[in-house]
Amino acid sequence: MGNPGIRRNRYMPSTIIANATIVTGDAARNVIHGGAIAITDDVISAVGSSADVIASNPGAEVIDGRGKAVFPGLINCHAHLVNVLSRGITEDFGFPPDLPFPVSIYSLISDEERITLATLGAVEAIRSGSTTLLEMASGIDVYAASIAGTGLRLILAENTDDGVVGPDYRPGQPPSGYSAGQRDTKLRRAADLFSSWHGARDGRVTCFASAQLVETSSPELLAEVRAMAERYDTGYTIHLAQSRLEIDTMIATRGLRPSNYLAENDFLGPRLVAAHCRYVDEGEIAALGEARTHITHQPAMAALRAVHPPIPALRDAGCIVGLGTDNNTQDMFEVMRTALRTERVATGNAISPQPEDVVEWATMGSARALQMEERIGSLETGKKADLFMIDMRRAHLVPTMRIVSSFIHNGQPGDIEAVMIDGKWAMRDGRVLTVNEAELIDEVDRIGRRAWTRMIEQHPDVPFSLNLSPG
Repeated sequence: MGNPGIRRNRYMPSTIIANATIVTGDAARNVIHGGAIAITDDVISAVGSSADVIASNPGAEVIDGRGKAVFPGLINCHAHLVNVLSRGITEDFGFPPDLPFPVSIYSLISDEERITLATLGAVEAIRSGSTTLLEMASGIDVYAASIAGTGLRLILAENTDDGVVGPDYRPGQPPSGYSAGQRDTKLRRAADLFSSWHGARDGRVTCFASAQLVETSSPELLAEVRAMAERYDTGYTIHLAQSRLEIDTMIATRGLRPSNYLAENDFLGPRLVAAHCRYVDEGEIAALGEARTHITHQPAMAALRAVHPPIPALRDAGCIVGLGTDNNTQDMFEVMRTALRTERVATGNAISPQPEDVVEWATMGSARALQMEERIGSLETGKKADLFMIDMRRAHLVPTMRIVSSFIHNGQPGDIEAVMIDGKWAMRDGRVLTVNEAELIDEVDRIGRRAWTRMIEQHPDVPFSLNLSPG
């Protein structure tokens, strides 16, 4: 797939992180103790022993990495940044959330509030070690500039659909019909996002095509979404088999399970990143694998929904699996830890996966799913300088005999001191450099209180079991 190429300027001085533990994430899973990584412009120009890297880069700025470990940046294949608004609420009501209100909470916020919410989600992503994120949403053009300004590497996927639904629609329900006019409007908005953002910020921001839900996508829409991805030589994404309601709806309306419906309409394939796949059967797994469809697994959210998708079977069938966060939080560290624990429980295997496996899923696995493995996902010469650095000298991490395992089992996002994306520091010394984080936190708290208070005041006769903080 086409992506802006790597730019290198050999005359720019390098930055070197030296005397650190370098978790390369390469094919051999090399960990270099007392190692160094050199960055020239936006590219990794050397990885190796500190003595060798420093000697070959005279005049470079040298950052002392003693007691630090450097990891490849985490890659989030599936996020909804604005959904930080639902923190502490929808995690506890299943999927689709069993909330009684006749309208969505997101209908009660302004565009300016949407920008603020999305920006906070992006900041959380950076703080938890993410350097690349695929944002799948409607109306991304409203906040694209703000989240791009945080420094994240972004893949923007504007949702499209042509199923006609009401304001109280719950994902998985059948639409009342399909609208060609709605389809054209949504596709035009997606095309406009491509025109504005695909390849923007020196290639740090790109776009995917997106059909939001299987049940609200007609065969005509699916064909248009795939054609859009092929036209721009990029990928496309969809939510797939995320609830039992979706399965029942598709069987009732189409006579097919969701993956089989997509297969019948030539939508499966190596450009597709299918999110969730929680309730796929053996036939669907075979179809997804045969088509070499990519899967993005959201284990933390799946665990909250009381389900473990058949990820090992999907891998065995030939699918490439990456990791994502989904709703409410963008903590990829929690995603990795949950992926390890839930798969061990599901398979009854106490030694597989290993911590190194889940780090690979969140880096090179996600990079492959996004067809960006030549550019990001590991700390190797010639790749983009996307990384995070942790302080290993923490009570819950020492002794650091095997830092990857210690970090996955015992680490915290607060251990992350610095994040570099595209050769630039997005976070340094524990401080995000691209936004005023304190003001952002205060404003998001006000937005959340205002929105949920407004919801309850506008619908006083709707029973709501939660006792919320005052607005």
